[in-house]
Amino acid sequence: QAQLAESGGGSVQAGGSLTLSCTSSRGIDSDFYVGWFRQAPGKAREGVAAIYLGDGEAYYADSVKNRFTISQDNIKNTVYLRMTSLKTEDTATYYCGMVRAGFVGSRDWHLGNRYSGWGPGTQVTVSS
Repeated sequence: QAQLAESGGGSVQAGGSLTLSCTSSRGIDSDFYVGWFRQAPGKAREGVAAIYLGDGEAYYADSVKNRFTISQDNIKNTVYLRMTSLKTEDTATYYCGMVRAGFVGSRDWHLGNRYSGWGPGTQVTVSS
């Protein structure tokens, strides 16, 4: 199974933007979802966005809709998370994972315990 690695985190002021990258050690079959999750200290892991590699359909948590965009680059084996209009509550460690279609779908893409191949995460800190 492919192993994922996150990068692109950093410190920004509220209202700023960052683009995170989730790169696979090898190509991922198109019948997979790749999801971005985040976890802040003392809080549960939260599903942020996911993309179905087969057709590029994207899913978002309500808290990030219209601010975050998930996309894929199959040549680079990378899934991106473009984050704009960042808020202090977006501060967290961001992780990406993958799961074969059938184990999640449009209604339960946010269930992190079904994903695997997690990387070490990348820290995003948003200051006011």
